[in-house]
Amino acid sequence: MDALSEDLELLPSTRRALRHRVAVAQSEGRAPSVVAAVARGGQVVWEGSRTSVEGHGPDGNVQYRIGSITKTFTAVLVMRLRDEGLLALADPLEKHLPGTGAGEVTIAQLLAHTGGLAAETPGPWWERTPAELRPELGDVLGEEPFKQTPGTRHHYSNPGYTLLGSLVEALRGKPWEEVLRAEVLEPLGLDRTSGRPQAPHAGGWAVHPWADVMMPEPLEDLGLMAPAGQLWSTTGDLARFADFLLRGDERVLSVESVREMRTPAAPPEPASADLGYGLGMQLVAHGQRRLAGHSGSLPGFVAGLWLSEADDVAAVALANCTSGIAAATLAADLVGIVAEAEPRIPRPWRPFAESDQVPLELCGPWYWGTSAQVVRLKADGSLELGPVGATGRTARFRAEPDGSWTGLSGYYAGETLRAVRREDGSVSHLDLASFVFTREPYEAQAPVPGGVDPQGWRGIG
Repeated sequence: MDALSEDLELLPSTRRALRHRVAVAQSEGRAPSVVAAVARGGQVVWEGSRTSVEGHGPDGNVQYRIGSITKTFTAVLVMRLRDEGLLALADPLEKHLPGTGAGEVTIAQLLAHTGGLAAETPGPWWERTPAELRPELGDVLGEEPFKQTPGTRHHYSNPGYTLLGSLVEALRGKPWEEVLRAEVLEPLGLDRTSGRPQAPHAGGWAVHPWADVMMPEPLEDLGLMAPAGQLWSTTGDLARFADFLLRGDERVLSVESVREMRTPAAPPEPASADLGYGLGMQLVAHGQRRLAGHSGSLPGFVAGLWLSEADDVAAVALANCTSGIAAATLAADLVGIVAEAEPRIPRPWRPFAESDQVPLELCGPWYWGTSAQVVRLKADGSLELGPVGATGRTARFRAEPDGSWTGLSGYYAGETLRAVRREDGSVSHLDLASFVFTREPYEAQAPVPGGVDPQGWRGIG
């Protein structure tokens, strides 16, 4: 066994803790079956299940309906369109999908549920009724689609993701599911994820709240609402999808784009434990841990998928009951069990290769006014700017071909950092979003905005 495999393999005590948590969830939640998986370091390191049926339990190849985790798949398709230059997230929907009656909302607002649209469709419960009742977008949105002023608050909207699915179809000229299969499922090897159930799959059940009896839930095709919740998948496929949402895959989306999806784009609701909503991804705090992913539910099924970037751990939990078991909480707990019992072993530190061009002249202390900052150069070629010995703004920057640097995180995300040089080629100062960073506090020779007092630094006379 190599060192990497040793690091990924879970201890027997951790595996037992995972089995125990799933068993408690199935028993106390009164679920016909629960199936779960944990991935670490890009590999599935544990699978488990619990079922009320004697004999063989479900495994990582059995399909369950995943509900709103479907939204994350739809968001990936939209981000692909953005990365190809076919749309901008700031574009109003009307620019690409005219005539909906909700064209003023931007694509970013739809992705982050800040478009002000209603949470549900008008008419009967869309998840338990035939799609033929909603043949047109007007039937999905209704006569009064807005419940909030667009852009003012986070308000979860299933119809909003119907609009995004229709946007994908309009720009690709193909059905949403066909585009999804060609552009996401096949490249990532998710061959057990589909719009309709494929054997082996679980049946969906409603468990009586006050008696240990159950009845089957109806299985409806969602039609236009499919991009909001249609998909069926397995823990095996979803574990691979979670790894993609962490690391990216150039065949689908870059690591920068999936990181953007995990970045807050909408504030949390007041008094909520959530950390907000990204672009098709929920962001939550679970104890001291920050998680990204999505929950899901449809009649007969509940689901949860979470990943912790800091721990490089992801977990998936699926159950075939309408309510009773909190699958999203279960998945979050599984992440926590592994992360706490077996903390991530960091990769070995390695220096730059001898052939790399290392801009050491940018490294070290700089001053924004009197605020001491430091620039560190990472082995991956990125710059990190942050305060010295105090809390404050910290950001990473990516090198650009023209010698500038683009902010990737924090206050300076998207901003440009430039090293301004003197006639002899040496660095005079750093320019960042109108801020001048100098080697000395208010350095007299640098173009400090507002100038520097000619008498310089002095005490009180």
